Amino acid sequence: MAQSNVLETPTPGFNFDNSCRNAVLEDLLEGGTPKPLKTGTTIAGVVFKSGVVLGADTRATSSEVVADKTCAKIHHIAPNIYCCGAGTAADTQKTTDLLSSNLSIFSLNSGRKPRVLMAVNILQDMLYRYRGQIGAHLILGGVDCTGHHLYTVGPHGSMNKVPYLAMGSGDLAALGILEDRFKPDMELEEAQFLGVEYIRPYQESEYSDQRRRKYKHHPGTTGVLEEEVIPLKLEVVEETVQRMDTL
Repeated sequence: MAQSNVLETPTPGFNFDNSCRNAVLEDLLEGGTPKPLKTGTTIAGVVFKSGVVLGADTRATSSEVVADKTCAKIHHIAPNIYCCGAGTAADTQKTTDLLSSNLSIFSLNSGRKPRVLMAVNILQDMLYRYRGQIGAHLILGGVDCTGHHLYTVGPHGSMNKVPYLAMGSGDLAALGILEDRFKPDMELEEAQFLGVEYIRPYQESEYSDQRRRKYKHHPGTTGVLEEEVIPLKLEVVEETVQRMDTL
């Protein structure tokens, strides 16, 4: 038997049904309204006249607990490529480490620096293979022989090339500043106001002193009891040199 739904006509006038609920909230919360809670990551990137500026915070959180105050969220990929990661810290760290090792092998085999688009394609294949199960939201920027580039790579493998970008839980506040102050062909000093240089935070001790002794030991400080030199006999059977086509 089907149950009929009866629509009740709302009573006219003011409704004070939530007055008891509001009184309970005022007792539980100071001021009657919950305080804002900021968690998560904010990463950003800006393209300027001759390069890319990347910026990120250094706090890793687990719910409402600060797990790490000095978490490195700007990862070294290659000498000309860096990557900012938001999302799960372990996923971003492992993903960027795999990308860096693959590009290092390429540089050793070819003798050339990797291109930024090559790094983006490797990230796309890696993340798309797992269909979003890797929680890595990445901003990849770098400079190569084709110019300076800034890409965003999503956890499902989506890619987009942009002049400026912000990701993470604080991306709305960062994008508001970027959209208001960004302009093409900025100088380095102007771009640094929108992003930051890579500076790893550290704690300074309140005690300062000068080293009074030198701890470098000269040769002969430790006596050698026995010495034996065995020469190695090497024979080159065949040596070939293969050149790659760099065009």
